[in-house]
Amino acid sequence: MQHLKICLIGNPNSGKSSLFNILTGLNQKVSNFPGVTVEKKTGNFTLQSKKFTAIDLPGTYSLFPNSKDEKIVSRILTNPNDLAYPDAIIYICDLNNLERHLLLASQLIDLNIPLVIALNMVDIYEGTETAEAVAERLQSTLGVKVIPISTRKIDNIDILKESLIDIAKLLPKKSFLKLTPRDEGIANSISLLTQKENKYYNKLIAHHHEWLDHITRADKAEIKEIISKTSFVNLKSQIEETFSRFNIITPLVNKKTLPLSIKGDKLTYKLDSILTNKWLGPIIFLGVMLVMFQSIFAWSELPMTVIENLFTWAGSSIRSVMPAMWYTDLLVDGLLAGLGGVLVFIPQITILFLIITLLEESGYMSRAVYLFDPLMQKFGLNGRSMVALISSGACAIPAIMSTRTISNWKERLTTIMVSPLISCSARIPVYTVLVAFVVPAGSWGPLNYRGLVFMGLYLLGIIGAMASAYVFKVLLKNDEPSFLMLELPVYKAPLWKNVFFTVKEKVLSFIIGAGQVIVLISILLWFLASYGPSAAMEKARLETSAISVEQNLNEQQTSQLLASKKIEASYAGHLGKFIEPTIKPLGFDWKIGIALLTSFAAREVFVGAMATIYSIGDESNEDSVRSKMNKEYRPGTTIKVFNPATSLSLLIFYVFAMQCMSTIAVTKKETNSWKWPAIQFLYMGVLAYVGSFITYQLMSSII
Repeated sequence: MQHLKICLIGNPNSGKSSLFNILTGLNQKVSNFPGVTVEKKTGNFTLQSKKFTAIDLPGTYSLFPNSKDEKIVSRILTNPNDLAYPDAIIYICDLNNLERHLLLASQLIDLNIPLVIALNMVDIYEGTETAEAVAERLQSTLGVKVIPISTRKIDNIDILKESLIDIAKLLPKKSFLKLTPRDEGIANSISLLTQKENKYYNKLIAHHHEWLDHITRADKAEIKEIISKTSFVNLKSQIEETFSRFNIITPLVNKKTLPLSIKGDKLTYKLDSILTNKWLGPIIFLGVMLVMFQSIFAWSELPMTVIENLFTWAGSSIRSVMPAMWYTDLLVDGLLAGLGGVLVFIPQITILFLIITLLEESGYMSRAVYLFDPLMQKFGLNGRSMVALISSGACAIPAIMSTRTISNWKERLTTIMVSPLISCSARIPVYTVLVAFVVPAGSWGPLNYRGLVFMGLYLLGIIGAMASAYVFKVLLKNDEPSFLMLELPVYKAPLWKNVFFTVKEKVLSFIIGAGQVIVLISILLWFLASYGPSAAMEKARLETSAISVEQNLNEQQTSQLLASKKIEASYAGHLGKFIEPTIKPLGFDWKIGIALLTSFAAREVFVGAMATIYSIGDESNEDSVRSKMNKEYRPGTTIKVFNPATSLSLLIFYVFAMQCMSTIAVTKKETNSWKWPAIQFLYMGVLAYVGSFITYQLMSSII
């Protein structure tokens, strides 16, 4: 069976991804383009006796790219040996924005690759000509196949598919733009190196040879030599070409006075006068984010509880049918617990991306990005960073995944690096327990003292994130111009099929990508907390037995005491003792050290670790946790372990520290390197340590 590659190319918001979903359905695969972290979406479909692989390329406005995402399109189209090089191109063009969208179409025509133009969004088109008449006129003028379609109503998709049966008929019948004598001379000279006759292809090589990795170093030097002998200036030539193309496109679009109005245009303008207002816009956006934030908690609580209960039931069931051996503990406490730690995030991730996708599909998210871009730019971020930072209030994992919409790599990386500093829901149990040791109960008017401290911790995280972002702005080299270019589309009802595929893709990406690392780390942590030197573990058992007899402890109390002793004797306990000299200046003892180590799997583990260490019993009973922790004294003194100085120091540590292996795993996946999660872990660790040290030393001197 013949196998052909079809690349889907278009401007952002042209409906390219929607068409990809319609063509491929569930036959999709997500990977990365070679050498970069940009996702590569591929899918298969069959027509008659031919099998097609559709490749959804990143959205771009022209073949003169401004970001790493856009460079992928130029890199593929200038390298016939690339695995993604197309046998044919479907160019998705918004019928309601023809003038802008035809720029890239004209460049693709000049590359002389089989091409069909899909005029999308005919369902919201209101021009003096019919969509069919526009398509016929463009087809006659451009010399390529033009088909009007609607991805929302799935109109004419079958006709579009049928056009791919014989791709030889899709070759452009003529070029769009004649090169200047200077550019033609350069193209002819470069053709001797590339062995390609297409003049526009060789002109693109002249423009991009410095960063195209499929051009050899020797050829790059020769191309540079060819250019140096002419008056060719890269940026100037790009501008000249763009203007020349628009000089042809503008009269073509405006022919027969074609007013491209859009249904809902008036509504869009009215809404934008409010939603993008300098003062009302940010308030409305924060209201929308508040609703999203509340929805994530309200809607995810039940399914998360169900998932946790299922894994608890599964663990109990396995223990009831398997022998009490080490491999049973490994399966239940290591593998199953690790898997549960992955899957329990699914409701939050699903709800978050469902809401974000709905906002994007409706056209609202573009307005939010536009609103906050000026502020974010001052800190080395992007308007799109606002969504990720606010999402981090629920969980940093989906927040980091949402940065894929940021095209500038430096701004995306900075957002990834600082997002975990925003206090997430996992910190809430820690804050709730420790705040009680810092401030007394009471209120100042309607304001609760502990509530104010709680809010202050969140504000401290936000300040830390913005300050860190500014430092990254100074330190990171930016090889791309930092500006925001996006289209503000008309408001429209979401395409539910597109919403489904987008959410599915992101959820599966988390489960498969980050999940593998999380499970492995969970198994390692289980081993460290469950085993230790044989002599130390045996001593723990003997001491527990002696104390149980001496104090007449019941079975549950004995079990809790043994668990506490075993943790102290385990490898994790030895690590706690080992790091105690390092954390002592922060006011922490070795027991807190164990809690810190175990909570690196997930911050919320801290309360459970404290419950186990102090033999508290029900780890979900926070009052009991606070009560028992409040009775702990430092050996041989009357000083409480969790005095205000230590407690506030520990709070500051949890505000800044990277204590979430899941987040580290996702950062690794999104950056495609261990370098950045290592830097993230270290710089947040330094912030946590220094902040805790200063806090403890100051508080100790005051109290």
